[in-house]
Amino acid sequence: MAIFKKSALEKGLEAILGSQGFLKERADTLCYGFDSSGYESEPSFVALPENREQVVEIVKLCGELGVPITPRGAASSTTGSAVPQKGGLVMSFAKMNRILAIDTVELTARVEPGVVTGRLQAEVEECGLFYPPDPASLNFCTIGGNVATGAGGARAVKYGVTKDYVRSLKVVLSDGTLLDTGAETAKGVVGYDLTRLFVGSEGTLGVVVEVLLRLLPRPEAVSTAAASFADVDKAVDCITCLFTSGLLPSCAEFLDDKTVKAVEARLPFSLPPDTGAFVLIEVDGMASSVTEEMERVKECFTTSQATQIYVARDQGERERLWQARRSVSPVLKGLGYEVKLSEDICVPRKNIKEMLLYLRWLEEFYPVAIYCFGHLGDGNIHVNLLFNHDDMDVETLHKLISAIMKKTVELGGTISGEHGVGLSKRDFLPLELSSEALELERGIKRLFDPKGIMNPGKIL
Repeated sequence: MAIFKKSALEKGLEAILGSQGFLKERADTLCYGFDSSGYESEPSFVALPENREQVVEIVKLCGELGVPITPRGAASSTTGSAVPQKGGLVMSFAKMNRILAIDTVELTARVEPGVVTGRLQAEVEECGLFYPPDPASLNFCTIGGNVATGAGGARAVKYGVTKDYVRSLKVVLSDGTLLDTGAETAKGVVGYDLTRLFVGSEGTLGVVVEVLLRLLPRPEAVSTAAASFADVDKAVDCITCLFTSGLLPSCAEFLDDKTVKAVEARLPFSLPPDTGAFVLIEVDGMASSVTEEMERVKECFTTSQATQIYVARDQGERERLWQARRSVSPVLKGLGYEVKLSEDICVPRKNIKEMLLYLRWLEEFYPVAIYCFGHLGDGNIHVNLLFNHDDMDVETLHKLISAIMKKTVELGGTISGEHGVGLSKRDFLPLELSSEALELERGIKRLFDPKGIMNPGKIL
């Protein structure tokens, strides 16, 4: 960014936000230059708007000056979608964190983008309602970030992902226009579905400043159980048993042998020494049906030769199981490797065994430890690559990730189940999308962002 533009941007931000409404000192802006992906790039300024009117004025200013804008929630992205272009502006929504309304008649919640997902869940549950999407980072990730990346979570197998709950949006386009998409009603098919277009667009088409979310009645009862298995095949057989028996669990989670051993100390029980895989199942609904469904879950555990079965007896034991599951990523980061990269591939359930076998085979040819866990109920596998810098050069790493992505697509899967594309998966899009589809997407980007200032370099 040219010096005069930087000076003009500073003056413009001060006029819109006041001197305390943005950050310009390097000591303050540095921490806004990265997310959970490992990518880094320092912005020139960080704007902290408090309302959508300020966002409109900031976007207009950046459009006039040609300044790239990167929207930012909690920066929990693992793909680099929240990493700014060098010299650009980060727009943090830390101050736009209000739950504007919870409607118990229409079953909706109207929120600003900076609302923490777990906080929203807790507040709607106090009203007897339920917001199902539950990323593992729910205690700090934000609704805006969830919308931007199309986040999912463990309950996606039964309830779907973020895009299934976004009813309407208010979005600031690259010229400062405030656009309303969708409708407040449960039904609405007028025109193209612009709401779905913005969900998952990672801030590349516009800045989301308000979200209307669909809610559900809170389930009357929940029951959680876990089982260990001697190998991955039997764990996958258990998941297959659940679905072929007509049971639809709210969660069906999986940890491979290395991953579950890494978090074993956080479980409310000890694992058998020969544990090769671990499965966590949850069912919810009416109390009478939950009791019956849990019996069917235990039958599938037994049929699939579980070596240990554990049913949580109360909320405390349920929480310990989920705390262990949600602690996987931070625990893996603490195993002593210099680098941890996470890929979130997704394959059809029928091909899970083959994918997991292939990943284990790759360890024989690359200097990497591969830890797998994820949402086995919908085939979403989080592939964690742990290695040291001296053992893995950039070219070798690229070959490894390329091999994983190619095999995923070969098995009818997708290279990103819920983490988005960002920077890390951008170059692999041609494996999954045709040249015609990619050109259409580039055309959409040009239409919405002709100056190329909206989170440039992400996705495309």
